[in-house]
Amino acid sequence: MTSSSTSGTLFITGNVKADAMLNANPSALLIGLLLDQQVPMEWAFAGPFTLKTRLGHFNIKKIAEMNPDDLLAICLQKPAIHRFPASMAKRIHDVCKVLVRDYKGKAENMWADITTAQELMARLRVLPGYGEEKSQIFVALIAKRMDIKLLGWKAAAGEFGDTKFRTVADITSPETLLKVRATKKAQKAAGRDKQDKPLR
Repeated sequence: MTSSSTSGTLFITGNVKADAMLNANPSALLIGLLLDQQVPMEWAFAGPFTLKTRLGHFNIKKIAEMNPDDLLAICLQKPAIHRFPASMAKRIHDVCKVLVRDYKGKAENMWADITTAQELMARLRVLPGYGEEKSQIFVALIAKRMDIKLLGWKAAAGEFGDTKFRTVADITSPETLLKVRATKKAQKAAGRDKQDKPLR
């Protein structure tokens, strides 16, 4: 069953307000996962709240209309929004432009008019910074933490749809955060990726 609820159960940043924003705003969740690359998960997913704090809003249309240099300056403020603030500022800007162009500035509109997770996967793959794995994780994330379960979501999410503590999609508490970290550590030690496949 697909739910239209945007009240999630994600626990990740260590900041109650930042987590509340992620759990209430799918666009923030989309940007948070966009930033979840080569930095700690907490840092990445705090990014949307950091933007809101610095900009005074988290209006996707307004962000899309910003001068890219102005957005970069916001992202460069210390502490920087990411380890690679320039490339991520561009990705944030580009994702916001796609959301405005195609989905009226709201991430939840990406799945409002479809029924299958495969359709959502195709839409996610068009977004800058969203490859196959990140798209799978997002499908798992909204299904597990927001109860937005499109038809075939487990198949679309692949291994991320299972019950193993693999990614941010499986984090609801300090304890589960530690379990995900332990899984990642074990996978790295075994030379395997997030899907338990051998690293190439």
